[in-house]
Amino acid sequence: MTKIRAAILGATGMIGQRFVQMLQDHPYFEIEGLYASERSHGKTLRDVLKVRDFVYNDDTLDMKIETMDLKTISKSARLAFSGIPSDLAGKTESDLAESGVAVFTNAGAHRMDKDVPILIPEVNPEHLFSIKDQKTYKDGGYIITNANCSSTGVAPPLKALNDTFGLDIVHISTYQALSGAGYPGVPSLDAVGNVIPYIGGEEEKMETELAKMIGTYKNKAFNFAEFDVFANCARVPVIDGHLEALTIKMKKVPSIDDVTDVMERFTSEAQSLKLPSAPVQPIIVRKEANRPQPAFDVLAGTPDRAKGMAVTVGRIRKKGDYIKMFVLSHNTLRGGAGGSVLNAELAKAKGLL
Repeated sequence: MTKIRAAILGATGMIGQRFVQMLQDHPYFEIEGLYASERSHGKTLRDVLKVRDFVYNDDTLDMKIETMDLKTISKSARLAFSGIPSDLAGKTESDLAESGVAVFTNAGAHRMDKDVPILIPEVNPEHLFSIKDQKTYKDGGYIITNANCSSTGVAPPLKALNDTFGLDIVHISTYQALSGAGYPGVPSLDAVGNVIPYIGGEEEKMETELAKMIGTYKNKAFNFAEFDVFANCARVPVIDGHLEALTIKMKKVPSIDDVTDVMERFTSEAQSLKLPSAPVQPIIVRKEANRPQPAFDVLAGTPDRAKGMAVTVGRIRKKGDYIKMFVLSHNTLRGGAGGSVLNAELAKAKGLL
């Protein structure tokens, strides 16, 4: 099978290098080029390597970084994986879509656009087809975003619960890893031995993105799900893995066993299609009293290509009409590059690449 050529934008950053990780030896896609700013032109991936928990092939490490030139990319790549900052992403991604490139982005610039999906294949695969209403689709170009890293982890459990019991009110408190701030991210003297109770824009993103994702797309419009989200977000001194505490009120009041059963049985089209980066079990429920923990559970997911792509849930409790739990996800894999690669796999499976 001829592989589809993919450009990686922002290849010197943490998300960009996670894209390289996910695409190394990928069965569907091959890396057409690594792109970043002018100051990195000519350097190799080895020169700028930031990811420390993955072994890249020597051929991959020797790939050279090129200055991001949209004309070059549009001529040589069918799709682009974007890990560039949101302030640069907006126009760059729009220009690429207009030139016929399918853009799968980790940036937030287009998430709330009226015809752009915030896609998680396990949550809202039907939203994928909203791209046909983008004006660039006729020429082969479109934009698909993944969710904010903190929204991504809680979306599959909330989807499972909403489908069965109906969500009413969701309170979320996040304990977010340092890698979510990019590289070099939070200064060490601010982070070590400390908790920072502010991440700019994060709470607002969570409170809007989840309603869009768990809602529907009909008559060329996203119809937001009708439940309330209240988020409090903090940065903690953990390298990878966003741990989130949920307190949930549902329209039908379930038992702890009901909630556990619904999440353990949860599956989706991503699993039935056997997408390469889809975890066999998208939600893993831990029964131990002290799990999930980033140190033990951040790389949950099988097969090997899906390591870090599963969501881990634990400490499911009930108080009155409320269910409480902890949710853990890998913020730069499931909540970052891996999410976008899985989106592209779904697009290919649906004949959109």
